[in-house]
Amino acid sequence: MLTNILITITLLLITAFILSRVFTLPRNIWLLFISQPLVMSASPIIVFIGGILSSKMANDPSLATLPITLMILGVAAGSIPAAMLAKNKGRKFAVYTGLSCSLIAVIIALFSAKMALFELFCFASLLIGIGGAFTQQLRFAAIESSLNKDDVPKILSILMLSGVFAAFLGPEVAVAGKDWLNSPYGYAGSFLLLAALIIGAMIMMLAFKNPPINTSESVGEPRALNVIVKQPTFLIAICTATIGFALMSYLMTATPISMHHMQGHSLQETKWVIQSHIAAMYIPSLFTPWLVKYLKLKGLMLIGTVIYAIVALIALSGHEVMHYWWALILLGIGWNFLFLTGTSLLPESYHASERHKVQATNDFILFGFQAAGSLLAGWVLFNAGWHWVVVTSMPFILVLFTVVGFYHKHQKKLIVNHPTNN
Repeated sequence: MLTNILITITLLLITAFILSRVFTLPRNIWLLFISQPLVMSASPIIVFIGGILSSKMANDPSLATLPITLMILGVAAGSIPAAMLAKNKGRKFAVYTGLSCSLIAVIIALFSAKMALFELFCFASLLIGIGGAFTQQLRFAAIESSLNKDDVPKILSILMLSGVFAAFLGPEVAVAGKDWLNSPYGYAGSFLLLAALIIGAMIMMLAFKNPPINTSESVGEPRALNVIVKQPTFLIAICTATIGFALMSYLMTATPISMHHMQGHSLQETKWVIQSHIAAMYIPSLFTPWLVKYLKLKGLMLIGTVIYAIVALIALSGHEVMHYWWALILLGIGWNFLFLTGTSLLPESYHASERHKVQATNDFILFGFQAAGSLLAGWVLFNAGWHWVVVTSMPFILVLFTVVGFYHKHQKKLIVNHPTNN
């Protein structure tokens, strides 16, 4: 297992080297590409073992997804402070604040697993989420590191691609360190390994430089937030990314518990499905720059929504490993398309001087709904079963189709009304 971790990190470094030769982008992009998956591994670890570990530590098994929910709530709660700190102290200061928070959280999680304290584990998960809020802001740091607006979809795709390595690192770290330290239900050593990865990211980010300040930030009077959020472009961007993220979290959170705890599939099979899912979330980023070029964002949004509908049909068809695997694979691909679309559209709704408050608002809404989805997943799963988890996702897929239709109908009008065109 430790060998798999070393191989993954080696492949990460090799991939960064190759891509840096293919794409001419600022050094910051490649530093973020390497360091981001090291700290992002915390999320798949909590998703993979959080529910399994909590179902044993909690008095009420329906609370098994609570740590995952608290992690996501932490992301939502930390999104505004992360954006404001980046604005006032610079991106690098904000990055190290987030990494420090993540490191402290992981150490607390280690002790909670060692002492089998569910409440302490919940607190650690919340802190991991707050640290994760700063990690989520790295995509905006990447965008700001390039002054070429046309590079935005390319930069986002490259940064999202690095998530593939987090997909494999997280579950591998969870399994490799499971029995390193004595603990009632295992996994204490998993957090020790995770702490080592975070320290590695902290060392890597020493070379990071604050993105150049856009001179247009000082031009013009920033608009009130209530004016910005009423724009159709903002609403389309936020709806696409938020619904896509919330539904993904809803189904993903329920999957390990449904597979391992309820259907009796092995831990290895469950790990494989989760790894495949998270990999599928990011591997399409190899191709999305070209898909955006030929299909445009509206085409990518439509395909992502159609994929979500197919996911629901597969998930309803059975409880075998392959049913879960195919559903989660397609769920990851659909999420990639929808999240990339929403994130790429968001900068079209604000001036440079408004970026921090809009980015913070976007992440607060996005991760707030994601948290609600993950918490609801546990309640629906334990009270009604996997079938109803899938059925209750369908109305939101219909909402996505409505948003897609609106975007297709009004796209030209939205371009004319872009802030930079006024």
